[in-house]
Amino acid sequence: MKFIDKSKIRVVSGRGGNGMVAWRREKYVDKGGPAGGDGGRGGDVYLIADENMSTLMDFKHKSVFKAEAGENGGIKNMHGHCAKDLYIKVPVGTVVKDVKTGNIIADLKTHEQTVLVAKGGRGGRGNARFATAQKRAPQFCEPGEPSIERELFLELKLIADVGLLGMPNAGKSTLISRISSAKPKIADYPFTTLIPNLGVVKKHNGDGYVVADIPGLIEGASEGVGLGHDFLRHVERCRFLVHLIDSTEENPLENYKKINLELKKYSEKLSKLYQIVVLNKIDAIDEKRKAELFLQFEEAANQLSSEKSGKLKVDKDLSSYSPNALSPVLFAISAVTGENLETLLDFMGDKVDEIPQTETEIIVEEDLGAYNNDDSAFEIFKVDKDTFIIQGGKVERIAGVTDERNAEQVIRFQNILKGMGVFDELSKKGIKDGDTVIIGHLEFAFFKDEIYG
Repeated sequence: MKFIDKSKIRVVSGRGGNGMVAWRREKYVDKGGPAGGDGGRGGDVYLIADENMSTLMDFKHKSVFKAEAGENGGIKNMHGHCAKDLYIKVPVGTVVKDVKTGNIIADLKTHEQTVLVAKGGRGGRGNARFATAQKRAPQFCEPGEPSIERELFLELKLIADVGLLGMPNAGKSTLISRISSAKPKIADYPFTTLIPNLGVVKKHNGDGYVVADIPGLIEGASEGVGLGHDFLRHVERCRFLVHLIDSTEENPLENYKKINLELKKYSEKLSKLYQIVVLNKIDAIDEKRKAELFLQFEEAANQLSSEKSGKLKVDKDLSSYSPNALSPVLFAISAVTGENLETLLDFMGDKVDEIPQTETEIIVEEDLGAYNNDDSAFEIFKVDKDTFIIQGGKVERIAGVTDERNAEQVIRFQNILKGMGVFDELSKKGIKDGDTVIIGHLEFAFFKDEIYG
């Protein structure tokens, strides 16, 4: 399965249903009165984190999500059905950004964590709602509120306890296949791993922790060279790193330094994570070479450790390890034969208990866009010398529930337009008495005296 960790989607909430103009007509009931029901609420759109998802692959095939609209009101005071809310599942670790504003609106870090991204429109009121002692037979209703449409950018940052780093072909896939049930592709050439692999490692007490095998880094990764730069974000939330070194390489120490330099270039915080340095493939080198590598890495890791206020303790027989949580420890293993793996796993399990989950500094903005159902903006176009067309969400919605044959509805529509400043804008555009105004399905002649008295 291809690993997708970035995606762009469009979400549309449901519009509210329109209110109804209706009358109660029953035998033996004189002057039954208004009986138009309210429209139903449109569906909200939510994102919900699901631990059973591991990539954003689903959004490659479907990128537009629309909630249902509310049902229009009915006769006999029957209200329209409210629409069901729409829940879109995303992997745990997904960061949600509004494309238009650039604001981060959610950081979904726990299973079933939910965020509202688009509020459904409120249903319009039926004419029964407008009845008063003075106005017992209102001839008008309200339109439902509009939907909200947003474009969202999704970015997945895997939440793992341990990040497994190293040059291509260092043996990371072999290691994660030995210590967990993960089954990554393993081959004797660089860049075999093209996507991050997750594996759950079981501890002796039955608990487990998650290890992420990140595709091989190379020099220049922080600037976009190779594959690893695409996935460095996935180790930002790890408790600590296991830095795997291929001991059969000509200069393993140089590779170790290059990886740490790339970590520092990408993120100062990432470079300061606790590291366990692991020399792999020791079954393929002799004792003399092993001793040389221990001396080289002891000096280099002590230098790295001094920057973190700790001191490296190298235990060549691996019978014990440093109790200092800030000090990196050097291990020598063979992922193929399993040599020293149990000792390494015991140490990793202890560190998972000691070191808390890294808190990434993601600032979540107040998500005002989720509730912005206001569509009162409008535009006026002069299509010829005496005809004006008005377009806009609210004015067209109100026009949609206005019957030009009903004088009371027309007067109310006119008053709403006046309150919105539509007629003032028409005057600025140079409209004259007798000119034609078109809004939706309505077409009427403009006379200033009739509007302003």
